[in-house]
Amino acid sequence: MRAYHLFIASLLITAACSGASGPDRSDDDLGAPSDDVGPDASAPDMGPGDEWVWNLPEGFPRPRVPEDNPMSRSKVELGRYLFYDTRLSGNQTQSCGSCHEQHLAFTDGLPVSVGSTGESTPRGSMALGNVAFNATLTWANPLLRSLETQMLTPLFGEHPVELGLTSQEQMLERLRADDEYVARFQDVFDDDGAGGEAITLDRVTKAISAFQRSLTTADSPFDRFRYSGDNDAMTEQQKRGMDLFFSERLECFHCHGSFNFADSVSHEGTVFEEVSFHNNGLYNVGSTGAYPPENQGIFEITGVLEDTGRFRAPSLRNIALTAPYMHDGSLATLEDVVEHYARGGTLTETGPYAGDGKFNPFKSSLITGFVITESEKQDLLAFFEALTDETFITNPAHSDPFASDQ
Repeated sequence: MRAYHLFIASLLITAACSGASGPDRSDDDLGAPSDDVGPDASAPDMGPGDEWVWNLPEGFPRPRVPEDNPMSRSKVELGRYLFYDTRLSGNQTQSCGSCHEQHLAFTDGLPVSVGSTGESTPRGSMALGNVAFNATLTWANPLLRSLETQMLTPLFGEHPVELGLTSQEQMLERLRADDEYVARFQDVFDDDGAGGEAITLDRVTKAISAFQRSLTTADSPFDRFRYSGDNDAMTEQQKRGMDLFFSERLECFHCHGSFNFADSVSHEGTVFEEVSFHNNGLYNVGSTGAYPPENQGIFEITGVLEDTGRFRAPSLRNIALTAPYMHDGSLATLEDVVEHYARGGTLTETGPYAGDGKFNPFKSSLITGFVITESEKQDLLAFFEALTDETFITNPAHSDPFASDQ
């Protein structure tokens, strides 16, 4: 039986080939000397060999990179500094990294994220591991397909406020006042001295996007088992859990079966990008199929009633690190998640969102419920632990460079 499941898993994988604020900064810091954003010991080699090399196992696909934003080591390193720089928020209290912390697989551990002004967003921060492989980039917007475009929302969005910049000039003036940033932008983008501004919004978003694309995760015990042939990389309990995960009885793999454990993926060589969103029966407000306001899924974009409650299935890589779960953090633990799917939907007994998600009329036909024993549940949870990539969450090249400067 295991051989069959491993064969199915292999086919699925092959066929797919998806906190705390940073350091405070005042206007007096804007003209800091070169060590403000200078290279540290963990920085990639910035010498003649600036070519980017993907550190992925054999058989793992490579991300698709826009022609107008090629990867380079120096660009990724510039993007790392920008990603963690609080000058990219209106009040200079938060950075991108405030809601995407490395040790939590670039989430923040909160049910929903909190912006720089203290306003809560309606949804939780999404993990950024392998974000370069996502066909769409947010919980419920099928139109956002580019990291460069998506970056504008946290920077300038007003409903809700995330980083809370009021204009691009507000950010650009701060960065242009830093001579080291100016020199880095000129170097990365090959300025020829023609007299244009070295630092532009387009270049900021391109550098941050390059850093985000570099956040690849492919060294979990599962990866070493699957791609390196290390049979001892996973425990027997984790292997039993893998068999359950890829079984038709539980059907987890239908939405989480690709190499990225998600069903909306894109990479080099992709012929057809599947863009999928699902109603998994998390709510059924008033037994009408409704979801809570501001969390109605892609219905908010399409206006199609049947799209109510349809959200993107996130990648399960590093899933043990990204609690709480679901788009609104309403399920606290992975055990709660398993119980939700075993039941075929969540029952909310009281309150304004009372209703039984099991009977949501818009629920995916894949969410039918299943019977699972306690020992099988523990096996499945153990398999989720095998998707944790310790190298990814400790890699200095992904870390906050300003923290190392303190």
